[in-house]
Amino acid sequence: MQTTPDRLLAKGSSFDKNRALKFLIIRFSSIGDIVLTTPAIRCLKQQMPGAEIHFLTKQKFKAVTIANPYIDKFHYLDNDFNKTIEQIRAEQFDYIIDLHKNLRTLRLYLETDTKTKWLSYRKLSFQKLLLTKTGINLMPGIHISQRCINALKPLGIKDDGKGLDYFIPKDEVIQTTDLPLSHRMGYIAIVIGASYFTKKLPVYKLQEICRGIAHPIILIGGKEDHEEGDAIASIDPVKIYNACGKFSLNESADITRQAKLVISHDTGLQYIASAFQKKVLAIWGGTSPKLDVEPYYGSAVAAKHLNYIVQDLPCQPCSNFGTKTCPKKHFKCMNLQNVEAIVTKVKKEL
Repeated sequence: MQTTPDRLLAKGSSFDKNRALKFLIIRFSSIGDIVLTTPAIRCLKQQMPGAEIHFLTKQKFKAVTIANPYIDKFHYLDNDFNKTIEQIRAEQFDYIIDLHKNLRTLRLYLETDTKTKWLSYRKLSFQKLLLTKTGINLMPGIHISQRCINALKPLGIKDDGKGLDYFIPKDEVIQTTDLPLSHRMGYIAIVIGASYFTKKLPVYKLQEICRGIAHPIILIGGKEDHEEGDAIASIDPVKIYNACGKFSLNESADITRQAKLVISHDTGLQYIASAFQKKVLAIWGGTSPKLDVEPYYGSAVAAKHLNYIVQDLPCQPCSNFGTKTCPKKHFKCMNLQNVEAIVTKVKKEL
């Protein structure tokens, strides 16, 4: 998004840090991407005295940040974007921090008060397109969470190294009695859901993983994953508990928080698990850490995850977000995943 000099705070510009300022941070979607903005939210709130932090996202992602103590007020986009623009205008923000950068945020930029200054992160759309379509990698190797924090540098905000945040409302914390008796002494969480087909292991591969793990397992996903969860759990209904569709997002997040280990596709709960500093075995298909996204623990601690990627596939990553079908029709990025290596790692960790 292009910004004119009078509305973009240039590096080295002076401002009164002792005056309480009002900020709006924008990230419309999705679950994982919103979680990845949380270090920037926390650092801004803690390092800018008296800052009033507002957050704009889509209504359907309300649960992701509802309990975040660093956000003072929420704004939700539903269907009427004109109404959202009116609400944002009325707030008279000092700064708007665009951590999404799409046509909607461009329109908001064009229709808000010219006195409101804007900052935005490096989205790197061209570099991502080049990587996924040609295999040429010009990505800077800077994690997206770090790029969100870097967007705040003109304000003097620095990375505190503490990684991601996720906060669960008290009434959505999982109780011991919410789980089967067989899983109350500990379990491994396997996140089987994902937003697109090319980000998900086939059922037979997930069954192979579950067969190799001699430990209670909880399958996590949405209602749309319940049928596949049943197919996976059918190999050992006592050892494997299919929780897909049975719990809310925050309850599922708490299941990952209480797990001994988390196995996950590239999906929101993968990042939520790393926010809880859990060990994550991250399985990659159509997307890749080459896109500067992977479980993030902050610069102050060592990474606690392992990435599982089929090596030497020229077509991987094929997409920034995942696709509904494999563009090459062979789906080697998931069909050739080394299940034995994943199982071996689980045994070692336990």
